[in-house]
Amino acid sequence: MLRSPMSMDRAPVFCLILAVAGTAVLGPRSVAADETVPKTASGGIWKAAVPAKPMQGEFDGFDPVGVAAGAKIKADCSLNWVDPDSGKRYCFSSGTSLEMFLEMPHTNIARARVGWGKLAGQTR
Repeated sequence: MLRSPMSMDRAPVFCLILAVAGTAVLGPRSVAADETVPKTASGGIWKAAVPAKPMQGEFDGFDPVGVAAGAKIKADCSLNWVDPDSGKRYCFSSGTSLEMFLEMPHTNIARARVGWGKLAGQTR
């Protein structure tokens, strides 16, 4: 009969030694409730995703699809699109609005300009 290098009767002892040694080397796996992780910079991991200053889009930050329909729907610019031709930013209130807008962006921009002129009481 062939025997493995580690017989079955030594396996539990070996696992226990490995577990104790691992804890000594790696330290405890959980953090106590009173301990806190120090912040190295404000914003944490979001500092790369959140702009330093609020973004401002065309139509005073209102959703262009809403503006084209005659409604002022505020958008926070977390969903936005920048026109590659003009470099202007357009902010959207929902992903559905953005997707609908992107089907015909230049047509929707023209419609929004007409709607904005009506909403603002002036032509732009």
